[in-house]
Amino acid sequence: MSNLKKIFAEKLLHVEAIKLQPENPFTWASGWKSPFYCDNRKTLAFPSLRSFVKLELSRIVAEKYPEAEAVAGVATGAIAQGALVADALGLPFAYVRSKAKDHGMANLIEGDLKPGMKVVVIEDLISTGGSSLKAVEALRQHGCEVIGMVASYTYGFPVAEEAFRAAQVELTTLTDYEAVVEAALATGYIKQDHVALLHEWRKNPSEWGK
Repeated sequence: MSNLKKIFAEKLLHVEAIKLQPENPFTWASGWKSPFYCDNRKTLAFPSLRSFVKLELSRIVAEKYPEAEAVAGVATGAIAQGALVADALGLPFAYVRSKAKDHGMANLIEGDLKPGMKVVVIEDLISTGGSSLKAVEALRQHGCEVIGMVASYTYGFPVAEEAFRAAQVELTTLTDYEAVVEAALATGYIKQDHVALLHEWRKNPSEWGK
């Protein structure tokens, strides 16, 4: 496990951007029951942590994708993070809606991306990967070349990993499920007997708790 994954996991837990409640599960928008909840938008409220996220996301983009010509955020969670990265790197920024507007220009992509541009997508969180890859498809349909995606956090669900492979999208994240569980255990946030429950949930999250 990299130091970055460990450090960022600890920071997310510290500001309660990630909450673990094995004995009192959350209900996600999808209807899934989950002992785990992540809201990276909360990092925007803490200037030093916001800067940390901006710098680390920007560093990864600069190191892995020096040929990038634009940055695109996935609405709505990654609009702010994407804009921060684009600003740090001096690149054009756009964001991709979940669906086209039903008024005005009826845009799906907000910004000024040109066909043929090499684009890095910024995402705040990867669960099943569905909304993230829908944004990738929208950019491809627009004529852009998506050269990679960089996200703050991933649950690492097998269904998401397979979807990214099938879509041929390289994903890099600042931290992940394993790092968060390890950090939570080390700090006493969760107990050892909670770990098996969390692992069981991640194997089949759509059916867990039913």
